[in-house]
Amino acid sequence: MRILLLNICFFLSLLCSFTLNGQDIHWSQFNANPQFLNPANSGRFDGDYRFIANRRNQWRSVTEPFTTTSFSADKTFNNSVGLGILFFDDVAGDGKFRTNEINLNASYRFNLTKDSSTTLHIGSNLGINHRQINWDLLSFDNQYNGITYDPTLTSNEQFTNQKKTNLTFGFGAVLLNEFKKFKVELSTGLFNLNRPNQGFYNDNVKRDIRSSNALQIIYPFLQKFELQPSIQYQAQGKYHSLLIGANFKYQFKKTSLKYIAFYSGGWLRNNDAFIFSLGADYQNWFFGLSYDINTSTLIQASNYRGGAEFAIRYILKRFKPEKISYRICPDYI
Repeated sequence: MRILLLNICFFLSLLCSFTLNGQDIHWSQFNANPQFLNPANSGRFDGDYRFIANRRNQWRSVTEPFTTTSFSADKTFNNSVGLGILFFDDVAGDGKFRTNEINLNASYRFNLTKDSSTTLHIGSNLGINHRQINWDLLSFDNQYNGITYDPTLTSNEQFTNQKKTNLTFGFGAVLLNEFKKFKVELSTGLFNLNRPNQGFYNDNVKRDIRSSNALQIIYPFLQKFELQPSIQYQAQGKYHSLLIGANFKYQFKKTSLKYIAFYSGGWLRNNDAFIFSLGADYQNWFFGLSYDINTSTLIQASNYRGGAEFAIRYILKRFKPEKISYRICPDYI
């Protein structure tokens, strides 16, 4: 308990000590992409199979839009072992700089208390990262004819390589604590631990280790309501991102045949954006929508417009018939 409180204090201290210096691939709805957040989240759900799709589109008002698409699927075994797969595709800028990555994730659950109120999930991932750029889509100073830009002129540039593929692996842990009135979830993950070379030429350009840390509290009240405050902090090299906010959940209907709930939330990415989100649960489906309102120094070009993000999740629960240990003989025997 003392360790958990110290970790909570550590996360709160981040609010005063970090600013956003840059951006890597990120998600505003980070809780809706659990395997990207931490490999220990693979298989950590109520059901047999889970399928998630995420899509993000930003900076359409400034330049060529940056788009990120993610698909993931995972399965749980005996409520202890989780296996999952995650794929994402990121396209940025006029040169269509594309990053594809596929990860295999595995996790294991440890019960730290007899009543399973405190559990620790340990996970790891192994991935293949592929990057490429289309040099022909870029513009160069040699294509300026003295008056205007002429795309028919040769750039006089020679590019011998436009692709790079390497392996990457990471590690993560999730600590869950269920108290009488609320739940606390603490997550920490490290990615690119082998620091692969991502340089296109002979230069050795090490890919920085990415750390992803999150804290979430789930506080039910008045039977149908739930408050879900969260904090996420990511760091990769000189780039840092701090996201803080909360979801408000209203459980509209819950019966043995139908489950409906609605979510609304507000978030702040430090020195970058305000984020508003809406979501809904319907049976085994979840649908999420968020929008970033840009507040950085780019607002003169963006006019406060940031990016939209969508999330869809489906959990498959197979019917498991009860085991019958005995049978009653009919009367006619």
